[in-house]
Amino acid sequence: MMRSPLSPHTTEALALLILRFGCAWFIFVWAVNKLLAPEQYQSLVKWIDKIEIDLTTVMIVAGLQVVICLCVFIGFARLYSYAFLAAIHAFSVYRQLPKYLDPFEINDKGFPVNRNVTVSLCALCAMLALWLLRHRDHWSLDAVLKRRR
Repeated sequence: MMRSPLSPHTTEALALLILRFGCAWFIFVWAVNKLLAPEQYQSLVKWIDKIEIDLTTVMIVAGLQVVICLCVFIGFARLYSYAFLAAIHAFSVYRQLPKYLDPFEINDKGFPVNRNVTVSLCALCAMLALWLLRHRDHWSLDAVLKRRR
């Protein structure tokens, strides 16, 4: 059996860095899209939630999401930023819950219409794992600041 050239501490830190970047990037793309095309998000909210929101609300929500993503990218305020990231996405998953309950639905053209929601569920699981392992995220800003104290 071949041994890793990396120490367990380094392997753990690298794995959580990759997980942190991936989870933050997943939400960051959606948040920036809200800033670039807020009308699209307004339409989506109207279609899914059956409510109307104004452009200012969309921009505020998107701005907060970007800030949370940036905190996650650098590993700042891990207890809260990782939890907020997961909560943002959990809300999106909740809004689409019926699709998760029928992942194998096929439309009249033979296309699996709910297949892509499984990606969102995997992302949510990754975000929850990141939060649960936050104390092992050795290369986060929080961990660096703690070592310097």
